Amino acid sequence: MNARRGPPLEAPINTFRTTAFMSMPFLSLIRKLLVGATVSVAATGLATAQLKFEIAGPGANQIPIATANFSVFGNPPQDIAQIVRDDLARSGLFKNVDPGSTPLSDTAAVNFGEWKGRGADAVVTGSVNRLADGRVDVRFKLYDTGRQLDLGGLALTSTQANMRLSAHRIADYVYEKLTGDRGVFSTRIAYVLKQGAGRYALQVADSDGFNPQDALVSREPIISPAWSPDGTRLAYVSFEARKPVIYVHSVASGQRVPVANFKGSNSAPAWSPDGTRLAITLTRDGNSQVYVINADGSNPRRITQSSGIDTEATFSADGQSLYFTSDRGGGPQIYRMSASGGDAQRVTFKGDYNISPRISPDGKTLVYIARRGGRFQVSAFDLASGQETLLTDTSKDESPSFAPNGKLILYATEVGGRGVLAMVSSDGRVKQRITTAQGGDVREPTWGPYLP
Repeated sequence: MNARRGPPLEAPINTFRTTAFMSMPFLSLIRKLLVGATVSVAATGLATAQLKFEIAGPGANQIPIATANFSVFGNPPQDIAQIVRDDLARSGLFKNVDPGSTPLSDTAAVNFGEWKGRGADAVVTGSVNRLADGRVDVRFKLYDTGRQLDLGGLALTSTQANMRLSAHRIADYVYEKLTGDRGVFSTRIAYVLKQGAGRYALQVADSDGFNPQDALVSREPIISPAWSPDGTRLAYVSFEARKPVIYVHSVASGQRVPVANFKGSNSAPAWSPDGTRLAITLTRDGNSQVYVINADGSNPRRITQSSGIDTEATFSADGQSLYFTSDRGGGPQIYRMSASGGDAQRVTFKGDYNISPRISPDGKTLVYIARRGGRFQVSAFDLASGQETLLTDTSKDESPSFAPNGKLILYATEVGGRGVLAMVSSDGRVKQRITTAQGGDVREPTWGPYLP
């Protein structure tokens, strides 16, 4: 499967290679390769490969902030203050100011003039206390040094295993208070990791790549994971049955059910905003066409009616429309139509190859993979103005996915001959890369929603 390169449309089925779909997808070859399917499902099993972040581009107008070392009691296993610093730096919107070595608790007096003199426009202070029952109490305060204001704080209690989540929630609080936008540090991502011959893992990790856990391990390909709007389930395509079948998988329990196992291929699941429906691609009637089914797999309804290949549908932010990829005009382009069917309107006109549409949470921007000058890059399309902006400087990008605040886009690309995850800000200024510390081919990412 590693021979498959270049952005997949719905790999390894319906793969774009040049200006049109392949007329003979890889399904027959895959059937020959699939021998003795082995699948394991886990709700909390630790993965074998840790991810690491590398910031590849700075942001503009960064806010200088000092996150002081927290006062610590009871020897907790995580450095909360450092995780907060790392989160803020990864956003590209903050510049960490050296806080010095002296801890500063959430109840300590803050010398605004001293911190302002160090160049910090904001200061975070905090404390970490290990409770008698083994849990950890984390408290923090945020201050504006210029206006000498207390911007509030939180008290968070967690298990030792979930201390990183507390740190991410602190970073989210700081991000929102200082930028006006909701932070996404406490959200999760999912992706597919291929290690060695015949090991595919659907993994769930924190947004910074830490705490990766296997949701599903298989000897056969897993593709197209998609988070439900409430973050409790993943829909994906598995080849364990020697054909592509769509499953819906509970992240907490590991329980899963097949929701699309029709004749031919079943692929490209995407959730409606209310979580009650899935847009999918089926070949049950011949060519790949877009269908909508209920989330439990019932009531399949064909939406597109073209003689070409229609696939990769995604719901609009209000759930009333579908954006999808089609070659009905001779080459792969993005179209829009009502989620109940009807006429389709072409959306993209620049270039001869635009695939994998994803809509921003506010419904104003479409991102997709565009081929420009022989390079496959993440592109943003302003639906009001019609202006396209190439966001990435890599050349083999695939599977873009918006963060729930719309400020970052997660995607897969290829570096040094293997797949890695990357992120780019919606304006293209901040670029980041996530790689596995122990190797492997990482692709098919999807960014989860806000956690409750």
